[in-house]
Amino acid sequence: MKTQAMMLAALMLAGCGTVQTVALSDKKASEQLKAKKTYCGAVPRIYSGVTFDFCMLHAERPDDVDAYTYNNAPLGIAIDAVASGALDTLLLPYTIYKQHADGSIEIN
Repeated sequence: MKTQAMMLAALMLAGCGTVQTVALSDKKASEQLKAKKTYCGAVPRIYSGVTFDFCMLHAERPDDVDAYTYNNAPLGIAIDAVASGALDTLLLPYTIYKQHADGSIEIN
């Protein structure tokens, strides 16, 4: 059971919005949001994980999905938004510095 919990935690952190925007390069985060065709123009570095998750929710519907059965808010993104909020709060001093030094992550 302990091993399964550790594997679940590792998988969730790999897709975590905070990890995508803070630990990886700006180009990588920008490319992921462009691939999802999000309507966000930029992601501020302060609480960037939560913003990244909301940008993933605010994206175009894929062409091969029926509009009546399309669900853009899966449970995984909602759970990730909560986890990203907690992690973003812990990283707040660093992200405030990065926002001041580098500005927001530009998408378009």
